[in-house]
Amino acid sequence: MIYYYFGNKEALFLAALESAYEQIRLAEQSLKLTDLAPAAGVRRLVRFTWEYYLAHPEFITLLNSENLHRARHLKKSGAIRALHSPLVAMLEDLLARGQRAGVFRRGVDAVQLYVSIAALGYFYLSNNHTLSTIFGRDLMRPQALRQRLAHMTDIVLGYLSK
Repeated sequence: MIYYYFGNKEALFLAALESAYEQIRLAEQSLKLTDLAPAAGVRRLVRFTWEYYLAHPEFITLLNSENLHRARHLKKSGAIRALHSPLVAMLEDLLARGQRAGVFRRGVDAVQLYVSIAALGYFYLSNNHTLSTIFGRDLMRPQALRQRLAHMTDIVLGYLSK
């Protein structure tokens, strides 16, 4: 049936990637960050991204696989950039409002900020087995996960602070 619906396994993989990105982007839009004060909006986005990764480990696995393929499948997508436009616009709005309110510094690139937010959680979770072994800590313990979220939030808000 794969060939009937998708043509081949590569097209199926691309459909799975697009669906995974669509799900996280739709969930982000439901956060209604534009209704929040800028710092609260950023705090909510950091928490959401972290909790989404924890609830959807398959998302990280899927991205790891696509990165091993150097985004070969995503490069063929006609939809992937449009899926991310609302996210960038939402972050640009938060940043602009924070700058106008005098709580965020100027010159922050929304895409770079999102990559940093994603990276803070992604690396920790995608490498938790090796990091836990190296440092002799169970990085997936509930207390460790709470500490990580607090640390990530402090890093991002500290970077944005004027």
